[in-house]
Amino acid sequence: MGRAFDLTPQDVPAVETKYRRIRTKIPVPESLPILEQLRKYEPRSMTGQPPVVWDRAEGVQVHDKWGNTWLDFSSGVLVANAGHGHPAIRKAMKAAIDRPLLHNYCFPHELRAEFARRLVEKAPAPLAKCFILTTGGETTENAIKLARTWGAKTGGAKKTVVVTFENAFHGRTLGSQMAGGIPGLKGWIGPTADTGFVQVPYPADPRCTRRSFDDFEAVLSENGVSPADVCLVMSETYQGVTAAFLEPDYAKKLRAWCDEHGALLCFDEVQAGFGRCGTFFGFEHYGVVPDLACFGKGISSGMPLSAVLGREDVMNQYEPGSMTSTHTGNPVCVSAALGSLDAIENEGLVENAARMGETMLAGIRKLHEEHTDATLPVTGKGLVATLHFVKPKTDMDPDPDLAFRVVEKCMQKGLLFFSAVGYMGASLKFAPPLVVNGDHLADGFAALREAIKEARG
Repeated sequence: MGRAFDLTPQDVPAVETKYRRIRTKIPVPESLPILEQLRKYEPRSMTGQPPVVWDRAEGVQVHDKWGNTWLDFSSGVLVANAGHGHPAIRKAMKAAIDRPLLHNYCFPHELRAEFARRLVEKAPAPLAKCFILTTGGETTENAIKLARTWGAKTGGAKKTVVVTFENAFHGRTLGSQMAGGIPGLKGWIGPTADTGFVQVPYPADPRCTRRSFDDFEAVLSENGVSPADVCLVMSETYQGVTAAFLEPDYAKKLRAWCDEHGALLCFDEVQAGFGRCGTFFGFEHYGVVPDLACFGKGISSGMPLSAVLGREDVMNQYEPGSMTSTHTGNPVCVSAALGSLDAIENEGLVENAARMGETMLAGIRKLHEEHTDATLPVTGKGLVATLHFVKPKTDMDPDPDLAFRVVEKCMQKGLLFFSAVGYMGASLKFAPPLVVNGDHLADGFAALREAIKEARG
């Protein structure tokens, strides 16, 4: 459902606020050789984001070379939790580079040991082991591998069914997309019958009509799945395409069901962890602890790193050397993660996310009230939320054209979102860095309010 932005420079009104500055045409004419070079040498799939050529980014702002500054409400797709270019992260990375130690495969090093210890000590029992990887998709693939091995060992060869949720996103690799619940992303896979993956309704989705836990069991039965054959139930902590959270009661019933039937429960925290939801782990909102949890994006506030946390008996299934990764705990990336963790803890960013999240959600709800004919009720917690655009006088019919125009208008006003997601590309995702304050939000919402008004004509 994505579309590329027009590269024709447009005359736009000048912007000069404390946090936003637009002084040129947008896109910047001088940036076109860079944008055109990228379009020439990269695949078309890489053209989906606003054509802003980043030069540097600090805190909640992104700057180009030509005097323009954007407030970033994307965190670079929920990555820069501690803010862009945080001094603690840069200092930690420089120390690793100056040592120098840039790579060491799976050979031991102190930084990896320190990060694994700190992450496990932050986690509730029984999450006692940490496997460090590179991307979020790797972590969900690893969770599937661990669960299927565990299922076959504890319940026999048939106990390999993985249950996930409709409209879920778990990554872009083969296994993670088979586990995902977005049909449009799976066409390339080919026939998927009898692959051992089944999707059930996600009850927090605004469109979902089967919301009770009884429907969870009923859909399994409709798909010919016996509870005894399920090795894993995996859910995003909140569903990325909607920022919708499960009801705690549903999550508790899910935990009890997994315990009853000997299945592992996994929360995909790639978009949710490290303070994003106003709690350090997003699943804290549910009052349950999973057997496995997957992390990425905000884990390092900028560098490619991810991790799986899990029960010791589940994580220790493989012999030495048989569950590794080339860049496991890369020293520079782990240094960044340690610096980010220091910043999150020392600066109270989890608490700030909870406080500022209330302000942000109130602002988004106000926009919904101003445009009830074109938006759906707001979903989210902490500093992640989504505003869904719909066509007036329809039954939740998504309006991707309006969402695209809003993102484009915001770009022209110095406010940066990544392209609309979910609901066929009609949802505006709010995810500013956790260092955001009330003045940042007020300035951003002033631009967004103008953008929606202009986009609607």
